[in-house]
Amino acid sequence: MGVRRDSAVGEQGSDGGRESAKAAKGSPSKQPGKRAAGGKDAPAKTAAPSGRGSASGKRTASPAKKTAPAAKKAAPAKKAAPAKKAAASAKKAAPAKKAAAAAKRADPAAKSSTPAKKVAPIKKAPPPRKQLVAPKKATAAVQAAPAETVVEPAGDESRTALVRRARRINRELAEVYPYAHPELDFENPFQLVVATVLSAQTTDLRVNQTTPALFAKYPTPEDLAAANPEEVEEILRPTGFFRAKTKSVIGLSKALTEDFGGEVPGRLEDLVKLPGVGRKTAFVVLGNAFGRPGITVDTHFQRLVRRWRWTGETDPDKIEAAVGALFPKSDWTDLSHHVIWHGRRICHARKPACGACPIAALCPAYGEGETDPEKAEKLLKYEKGGLPGQRLNPPQAYLDAGGRPAPPLGAG
Repeated sequence: MGVRRDSAVGEQGSDGGRESAKAAKGSPSKQPGKRAAGGKDAPAKTAAPSGRGSASGKRTASPAKKTAPAAKKAAPAKKAAPAKKAAASAKKAAPAKKAAAAAKRADPAAKSSTPAKKVAPIKKAPPPRKQLVAPKKATAAVQAAPAETVVEPAGDESRTALVRRARRINRELAEVYPYAHPELDFENPFQLVVATVLSAQTTDLRVNQTTPALFAKYPTPEDLAAANPEEVEEILRPTGFFRAKTKSVIGLSKALTEDFGGEVPGRLEDLVKLPGVGRKTAFVVLGNAFGRPGITVDTHFQRLVRRWRWTGETDPDKIEAAVGALFPKSDWTDLSHHVIWHGRRICHARKPACGACPIAALCPAYGEGETDPEKAEKLLKYEKGGLPGQRLNPPQAYLDAGGRPAPPLGAG
């Protein structure tokens, strides 16, 4: 009778067959019973006697079957503990997250608590500009402007927008200076043309203080044409460049006497032929002595129209043409007065009083001067600063507006 191998039992180890069961379960591809209790592969040649082999197989099979479920239950039990702890932690963490989210929804201020501290100083920055001594509309526009008062290029503004802004500036200035007038004292065209020639490189005030003595001694072109140059120089000395000016006023007096019968011509082409008379002087005479429109491009006018970006030209003739194209011809003379008056009183060359400017909202150069209202107010001149004007005999409208006449020469 041959030897029979029991595949269910294999070789029994010292643990009563438990090791064999585990080995069978862990390595299904291997034949059961090939691993011994020591964990080493052993040959499965030796078999128990036929009688005992079957009995032993039955005895060992039962414990192996009972042990296998126990091992299965034991293994998950060990793994379940960490899993339960993780689940419990997750359950505890979930309400905490929900509570935090609910707290954020319930208190929106908590989210913006940090930015709020940064935003507060930004809201407090504009107040210094609100103190501008200017109309409300001007103040509002200044607030909207960038903190940096950088002058924008003229190309950023359309032609239509430029015309509208320029004309609005003129209207605003007309309300500020309704009494604007030529600031040279004169009683006739001859006195006006002589005074305008003398005003070069000096103030109108100095000219007004000088011409009374000149016209008292030489009241007509014929008188001045026959005057002694040295005597005229002595009278004109306070105006500066008195020798050149003496030559000009005597020369133009001779031209008036010889070419125009002692009368000042009322045409531009005739006026510019007179010695010392250019387009600026001619337009002053035409606009104020004859009522013919003209633009007076003096140093104040040039400075302001460039600050306002009406033109970028520097040549007086080109400035005259560029600005004249923005306004109807009927506005030219008054426009000249408004711009020049504003340049002498508020928009000064070195330090403009931006904080006291009534057209600050319309000026792209706002901020070049003093923007503090109190400091800017101290920069105002003539009647705007409570000081005398430039004319010894100003128009009544100027006096009614609070203007004061200038003192005569030597009065202080």
